Amino acid sequence: MSTILIVDDDNAICRTLEMHFQSQAHGVQIRHSVEEALEHLSGDNPDVMILDIRMAGMSGLEGLPLFKQQLPDLRIIMITAFHDMSSTIEAMQKGADEYIHKPLDLDEIDQAVANALQYQQQQSDSGIDIPLDTGYGEYNLVGSSSAMREIFKTIGRVADTTASVLITGESGTGKEMVARAIHNASDRRNGAFVAINCAALVDSLLESEMFGHKRGSFTGAVKDQLGKFELASDGTLFLDEVGELSPSIQAKLLRVLQERQFTPVGAGQPQHTNARIIAATNVNLEQAMAKGAFREDLFYRLQIVNMHLPPLRERKSDLVELVQTLMSGINKDLGRRVNTISLEAMGCINTYHWPGNVRELQNLLTKAVALCKGDVLTQDLLPVHLSEGVELAVPAAAEETASLSLQDMERYHVEQVLERTSWHRGKACEILGVSRPRLQRMIANYELTEPGEA
Repeated sequence: MSTILIVDDDNAICRTLEMHFQSQAHGVQIRHSVEEALEHLSGDNPDVMILDIRMAGMSGLEGLPLFKQQLPDLRIIMITAFHDMSSTIEAMQKGADEYIHKPLDLDEIDQAVANALQYQQQQSDSGIDIPLDTGYGEYNLVGSSSAMREIFKTIGRVADTTASVLITGESGTGKEMVARAIHNASDRRNGAFVAINCAALVDSLLESEMFGHKRGSFTGAVKDQLGKFELASDGTLFLDEVGELSPSIQAKLLRVLQERQFTPVGAGQPQHTNARIIAATNVNLEQAMAKGAFREDLFYRLQIVNMHLPPLRERKSDLVELVQTLMSGINKDLGRRVNTISLEAMGCINTYHWPGNVRELQNLLTKAVALCKGDVLTQDLLPVHLSEGVELAVPAAAEETASLSLQDMERYHVEQVLERTSWHRGKACEILGVSRPRLQRMIANYELTEPGEA
């Protein structure tokens, strides 16, 4: 029988989980603060801990490394009602096994506990070093959808490893931003992040860009030039559009990955590189391998870890947060104060299928903000194809102003989700990615009224 320790200051959650796990013949201990759990940890001797992040006193994130210090083999599942990427990454870096959002799904909790117990059994004879340094800086990735939450967790798991990462996804989904987030979260953050577009140069120039060249090695080589592998030696080298590499460059790249050495064009001696490789592609490399266009051995060298970024059309629940974040940055870059978006404009954005993904959204908003004469981004500033065939459901309370401040976009989004789910709070929580108490606070704060209520 396994012992599960629940550390949460919410009595209702503690009681629910206690009854649930006791029904499965697990032993259960309840502690209502990090401090209390630390005091009794050796006596409780749990196999799995379910740890809330935000509590009175010390937070779960602050307590996590202290728990791991006392019981290195303890498996820890973080739970939270809040959705922010930095906390997710920090939790995974500090040794959390899973990161689950409230409202809690008991099936998801059960799977996480089962995985933790299985992993603990497999690792019982080996020690695991947990990186504790988390000064990883800014990320600029946005999203609270389940797909993006998984991306954030993976970043936290792989950042401080040396494993090569292959990021796949359509153009414009943010592959370079994910690569930068991995770099910024890693112990290489003080080294250089060097990017090269593998599709932008012909082979001769690409080889020189990657590996450098010596003066006189070819026409126009008037001086020595350092290559990207050397520039990124203590940092990260990002190979964008790696699926476009020619067979000859693929062979040379494979040699670098295998031997950690490269030879500049025109040089006689190889040089060592310590660069961490992150590659990205919008090409289906499995299909390319089947056609003989991409080396299988290189593919498996690059894809130690694979991260697939979903297209924007598959994570539309992130649109409100994306628009808020992008417009804030665009205002800063352009020196503008466009802090309101009309309901019609937001309706078009919500309905459009975004074939160009986040990059298309950013470009569109940048143009619209640049052309905006006031502080309201209106539908007429958007391309015509965004509004073709769009039927808008405008809340009655906003019909007079026909505009929505960036701060009030959340209200509109919550109201639309509640209407689409016929005010089914469980479904609304799932779509919005919030806990039921937080949804209730939103309803109260925004004075939303369910149809039929007095």
